[in-house]
Amino acid sequence: MDEKLIGKTRLTLAKDDITTAEVDAIVNAANAQLAGGSGVDGAIHRAGGPEIMAECRKLGGCPTGQATITTGGRLKAKKVIHTVGPIYRGRPEDAKLLASCYASSLALAACHGLRTVAFPSISTGTYGYPLTEAAGVALQAVKAAIGAHGETFDEVRFVLFGDEAYEAYRQALARLD
Repeated sequence: MDEKLIGKTRLTLAKDDITTAEVDAIVNAANAQLAGGSGVDGAIHRAGGPEIMAECRKLGGCPTGQATITTGGRLKAKKVIHTVGPIYRGRPEDAKLLASCYASSLALAACHGLRTVAFPSISTGTYGYPLTEAAGVALQAVKAAIGAHGETFDEVRFVLFGDEAYEAYRQALARLD
């Protein structure tokens, strides 16, 4: 596990299954309708059970770059923060929207007193964001958000699926100043 200290917050990387993370909240790479889907989204809904979808239906969706929160259902995490990443088109606003996913998620976690948060790699699956580029945006955004929230978080973890994702984030973490 690779790690960097940002103030008093540990920023860590793990190659694992996010649905088994023992943290206060996991972040879901959701679609705008919060309707469940494939990849991380589908895995979280399957592992967490119908309580998560029941709350998602009441929320009525979430705009790209923003975040909302539900129960963790049967997950070890108490809460699921749902954020909608951008579909990658190579435009400058893609990076801004992706960074906003991380910042919005951590702002919501701070509001709910959640001290440990686990993220997947948002938008790098079916939404097509290149892993290397996404890793740099994600880590810079999380570093800035940790700084903005002082000593709110004990740990922010990236739970990555597979060697390629882990290596992209490991290299981006090494470059993080």
